[in-house]
Amino acid sequence: MAVLRIPDFSKSNTIDQVGIEERCSRFQTRSIKKETKVQGLKMVLNMIDLTTLEGKDTEGKVKQMCFKAAHLHDIYPGLPTVAAVCVYPTMVKTAKDALGAAKIKVASVSTAFPSGQAPLQVKINDTKFAVDNGADEIDMVISRGEFLKGNYNFVFDEIATIKEVCGKARLKVIFETGELSTLDNVRRASEIAMYAGADFIKTSTGKISPAATMPVTLVMLEAIRDYYYHTGIMIGMKPAGGISNSKLALHYLVMVKETLGNAWLNNQWFRFGASSLANDVLMQLMKEKTGVYQSSDYFSKD
Repeated sequence: MAVLRIPDFSKSNTIDQVGIEERCSRFQTRSIKKETKVQGLKMVLNMIDLTTLEGKDTEGKVKQMCFKAAHLHDIYPGLPTVAAVCVYPTMVKTAKDALGAAKIKVASVSTAFPSGQAPLQVKINDTKFAVDNGADEIDMVISRGEFLKGNYNFVFDEIATIKEVCGKARLKVIFETGELSTLDNVRRASEIAMYAGADFIKTSTGKISPAATMPVTLVMLEAIRDYYYHTGIMIGMKPAGGISNSKLALHYLVMVKETLGNAWLNNQWFRFGASSLANDVLMQLMKEKTGVYQSSDYFSKD
């Protein structure tokens, strides 16, 4: 078995920002016909991590969200479920019990989400608690302060440690790209996370602005492509925060298809982190089915 050679992260690729922005503008000009649009919208639904990450979260709110995850709109037969629900570690068991036999994953944020400002042992305990309570996926945040100081080995080692704690749970690594400032930093963070063992790379916590943007996501997709060419290992992608309407979500799918190919167009390898996107997609699907928009009052907020 070949040994994976870890690159020198201080020599990461330089990103052509103008070129990235130009490519992103082209993705948004693609024409999508009605039948393809419906297929794409259902695909988007099945890629959503339905999320509640608020200090005021209660068991009741999480149970309601889990019911919605499994029953998006019962008067529209044949709809898929979402991919996962994403909650705090203390709500993992509640979500797991509420979902029962539904084929929906439970994702938990960890490592002192959203700031990441905690000692490593606290982050390990945070992750272990979530996994022990049944989390299928862990969404960890990197230490942005250490990254911005150029302490790339610290970030690498921390991710690798959390990956080991995850056991069979898949690990998504959140960069908080709005704090990384440059596309060069986004590319470097992507490489660090993938070589350290991430199963997914994720843009944002959704707690600061800007969160997910198309240029940032494209840089991360291209990093995934190059890593795959180099290692043969597929890595997932999760843009999160700021994607609240179906038209934009479809543009993201176009970008994934044209950058990575059809193999990534499923919820095993691509997710949307969102709380309001599902309702907009449902409204669009009902419009395509009936010819009229339903009021947003017909869809639960959670």
